[in-house]
Amino acid sequence: MFKNVLSRLLTETFFVERNVRNTPLLRRVAAVSAPVRSFTDVKDEAQPPFDAALLEVLVCPLSKKPLRYEPKTNELINEELGIAYPVIDGIPNMIPQEARLIRKDASDTPAQ
Repeated sequence: MFKNVLSRLLTETFFVERNVRNTPLLRRVAAVSAPVRSFTDVKDEAQPPFDAALLEVLVCPLSKKPLRYEPKTNELINEELGIAYPVIDGIPNMIPQEARLIRKDASDTPAQ
């Protein structure tokens, strides 16, 4: 019984493989080549713009206060805490550990 199963498996595999190689469709598909992009072909592409409509929904995960978008640095700014969250490929990275501390101007702090 084992011999019969093994021989049938081998002959059917050979038969299927032989028929697949002879199909004209596969010959046409194999003849078509697609360009392959490598990392060296990629130029400095502009980042997708940040959707300002998200500002209505997004808040700082630490203070729960609204954020302000700064297009020059491509960051979401929390004025109260002095934290800037980066926007990467149009997606805000709201992880507090990834946020950048920004300096407050000396004029913002009251003189003592």
